[in-house]
Amino acid sequence: MKLLIKQACITDPLSSHHGTIQDIFIENGIIREIAPSISENADRVIQHRDLQVSPGWVDIFSNFADPGYEFKETLDSGALAAAAGGFTDVFLIPDTKPVTDGKSQVEVIRHRNSGLPVTIHAIGAITKNLEGRHLAEMYDMQNSGAVAFSDGLHPVQSSGVLVKALQYIKAFQGVIIQIPDDTSISPHGIVHEGIVSTQLGLPGKPMMSEELIIARDIKLARYTDSKIHFTGVTSPKSLEYIRRGKDSGIQITCSVTPYHLYFSDDDLLDYDTNLKVYPPLRTKAISEQLKQAIMDGTIDCIASHHLPHEYDSKILEFENAKFGMTGLETSYAVVQTLMPDLSAERIYGLFGGNARRIFNLDSSVIEKGHISNLTLFDMGLEWKYDLTQSLSKSRNSPFHEVAFKGKAIGIITKGELHLSN
Repeated sequence: MKLLIKQACITDPLSSHHGTIQDIFIENGIIREIAPSISENADRVIQHRDLQVSPGWVDIFSNFADPGYEFKETLDSGALAAAAGGFTDVFLIPDTKPVTDGKSQVEVIRHRNSGLPVTIHAIGAITKNLEGRHLAEMYDMQNSGAVAFSDGLHPVQSSGVLVKALQYIKAFQGVIIQIPDDTSISPHGIVHEGIVSTQLGLPGKPMMSEELIIARDIKLARYTDSKIHFTGVTSPKSLEYIRRGKDSGIQITCSVTPYHLYFSDDDLLDYDTNLKVYPPLRTKAISEQLKQAIMDGTIDCIASHHLPHEYDSKILEFENAKFGMTGLETSYAVVQTLMPDLSAERIYGLFGGNARRIFNLDSSVIEKGHISNLTLFDMGLEWKYDLTQSLSKSRNSPFHEVAFKGKAIGIITKGELHLSN
């Protein structure tokens, strides 16, 4: 297939064309020419006002629920949702059935890539069956293609287990991904501990449970001189620990979710179960501090935490509903709408560039002769999200009919063009 992108602003700090408006001609998945004007015959011409193009975006924490929970999501439906959100690469957490805790499960995920519009990467489990006791065969999983290691929605509680894992992955420069939560503190807490939890009569979860794990794991990363990434960070104190750790040379990075930026616990007053998430929503003041941490560079990545659930898991009393929301299709739009002053370069860093560096992904550069792995987006396009048109198999999103400014137009990867609705 021959594709011609007309008059797109290239956002790629590694490219000699960074910040310039160019035509890009792609043939059989390879960038053949980049120039101010190209007149090649093409099977498809992509022309859009205010078009931006960057290397493909990466989501580092999603659940496609396949195998084992295909009634929530499948690899096929999750991949379509990711493509619609502008992602060319997605990291899948190991919370499946069976758990992704061995090389055979990693290889199954890798082999499924051939039929999908995006590239999916397995996150291998740190411990067998996500039980937090015995290390899984991380070396074998890494050799089979695991991109990182995490116990997903079951953060490792044992310091002894985690320090061994950090020592283990150091041999091949691996990365641990951890949701920071000491589950022994308010184990039944489901919302942020504060005024709103009291008003609603729901059990609260204090930020201390996050801060204790962040402080502990930073010490373990310093002791082992190994790499750890915290995802779903919500506490300003946690961000302070991370800043200090980075300044002292410890190999730590972090990400936040779009919904922790957009919503606060005030939005729970209607008991919308789509807002029951893990970690819980915090206060409006804390959401503002998270945005500031994006602006000052403390936060490295945006992670969608795409957690699909079927209807029956959400239409329940708040206490009994499952945690999580879908998020791949709205991730970029949420951030761009909330933070319109972010430059295209910062957007790419948050949605792909930093993740490629942290997790040692193959570089994706917009240069002649390179493979085309691209995300197309418009930073000013105004639109409304229609949940009925979602490509995810599940519909657990609170963003139905929300107006956004900024949209992923589509992706080009594996030699194919996939445009959003």
